[in-house]
Amino acid sequence: MEIQRDKRKDRVCLTQSQYLKKILQRFGVNGKTKPVSTLLAILFKLSASMSLCTGDEHKYMTQTPYANAVGALIYAMICTRPDI
Repeated sequence: MEIQRDKRKDRVCLTQSQYLKKILQRFGVNGKTKPVSTLLAILFKLSASMSLCTGDEHKYMTQTPYANAVGALIYAMICTRPDI
């Protein structure tokens, strides 16, 4: 957690940006994600056509420990960042 102080404006800001960057680097997705300004639409639905298609995609996906990645992001989301 980072603490930033602005004495002139009498503000204190807490951020977790470094923690989230470390998670992305640890799981090899740094630079492969796109930031969004809003959450997914309520009616957003996943479909089979969005799933992995090629053997290369399957091989890449099996190299990432998803339970650990999701757990790390859930920790950040629930404990500190409800907007990620």
